[in-house]
Amino acid sequence: MKRKNLAVILSIALVLIMAGLAGADSPKYVFFFLGDGMSNSQIQVTEAYLTTLNGGSAMKAEDLLRSENRLNMSKMPVQGMQTTYDSFALMTDSASAATAFACGIKTMSGTVNMDNTKTHSYKSVAQLAHEKGRKVGIVTSVSLDHATPAAYYASVPTRDYMNNIASQMAVSGFEFFGGGGLVSPNGPKTSGDTSNNVGNMLIANGYTGRWARDTIMALKTEPVSKVICVNPWLQDASAMPYAIDRPATNVSLAEMTEVAIANLYKLNNNGKGFFLMVEGGKVDWACHANDAMATIGDMLDFDKAVGAAMTFYVTHPEETLIIVTGDHETGGMTVGHATTGYKAYYEQLLNQKNSFTYFAQNQWAAHKAAYSAGYDWTPSDNLAKNAAMIQLMLDAFGLDWSKLNAYQKEKLEDAYDKSMSGFNKNNADANQLLYGSYEPIIVTITHILNERASIGWTSYSHTGVPVPVFAMGVGEEQFSGFYDNTDTAKRIAIALGIQQELPVEK
Repeated sequence: MKRKNLAVILSIALVLIMAGLAGADSPKYVFFFLGDGMSNSQIQVTEAYLTTLNGGSAMKAEDLLRSENRLNMSKMPVQGMQTTYDSFALMTDSASAATAFACGIKTMSGTVNMDNTKTHSYKSVAQLAHEKGRKVGIVTSVSLDHATPAAYYASVPTRDYMNNIASQMAVSGFEFFGGGGLVSPNGPKTSGDTSNNVGNMLIANGYTGRWARDTIMALKTEPVSKVICVNPWLQDASAMPYAIDRPATNVSLAEMTEVAIANLYKLNNNGKGFFLMVEGGKVDWACHANDAMATIGDMLDFDKAVGAAMTFYVTHPEETLIIVTGDHETGGMTVGHATTGYKAYYEQLLNQKNSFTYFAQNQWAAHKAAYSAGYDWTPSDNLAKNAAMIQLMLDAFGLDWSKLNAYQKEKLEDAYDKSMSGFNKNNADANQLLYGSYEPIIVTITHILNERASIGWTSYSHTGVPVPVFAMGVGEEQFSGFYDNTDTAKRIAIALGIQQELPVEK
């Protein structure tokens, strides 16, 4: 049979299958979990860490396969794989990836829910579901006006129009928003952005704000329609802190998901169910910075959020669909490193206490303030002679200077000089490769710590590898196989009972 004829037959078969699924009963409760920056490597590294944390060995299959060492998502009965590239980039950004998931179209990086000419805007599956009477919730660990959550309620030519995005959030009518705050609520973030007072818009459109842990958690038993829940402490760029840094006064991503589920379920007075999108947004940020422990902490919190949906599924098995995926991989994380060969030493990670961000804002800021005055970068042993910095690396990261090899010490010396004075013996190209845009000493510490555990990094940006998809519940079979990320939106639309063919222009 010729390939062309085979392709036609397969296309017809797919249309018939999709038509049949569209005619079937739609699940009442649809969950879409998006791990920003998450691919197979982030999942495997997290499971290897769990195995070690629970007393097992990351080099023994019988330990890695134990149920307590597996993530909720990887236990789901259906697995698939999807491509991630956008219209003009093999390495997509989160805006174009979210547009693919939300609207079913390819677009250019930086664009939210518009085509690559930036002249046509499209409705998201969340907006289409809301029009049909479903309640809608959006939860994220980053700011609520960030690219991924924005794709479910807004259309803008650039993700930097964050006041515009937040303004569209205010008129969305969605019942629940939770997680981080807003980056530019009182004016434009950049030239061309709107200059609205988003707080006033939210109040005018009937939204209530919750800003403290107790009042947010109270929504589990006393639901409120049209509510925005913002964590009391936002660490950076109006985002929730990394899970590794979270204070007890904050609400975790998993807890916020539980609140959203309870709130939306109790509001379901029309019987049409809900759609909930949950983003683990700071997995991506941690991978950009090549910080494996910050990544793992947020992966675990994200997976606990998935677990909250799975708990809901137990009591609503005939009415629920849960989908979990990533939008792209970030950092080029690899399971293995040139210096460790076929071995893994995840116990090396167990003593890191905080994320790179927390360390930069606190311990490192204090150290630099104490020692940077009159710093001379030319000696080759500045770090080795600074007992306070040697102790700080041990206390904050569990990195023991006495156990490092000569090359690792040399890299730390160069990075320390660069961070303390802005100068070191490397040329500009070498420094760009070694540090990217991150604080040289901090990213070098995490690099060496991760390498010793047997984790490598190739980038400070996104990579183009395909990402896994997991599903369970009514219509789970739609998400098996290998397909494009735009097909994910189309399959979610079918699950939501949306009759229009995607993309749907506004």
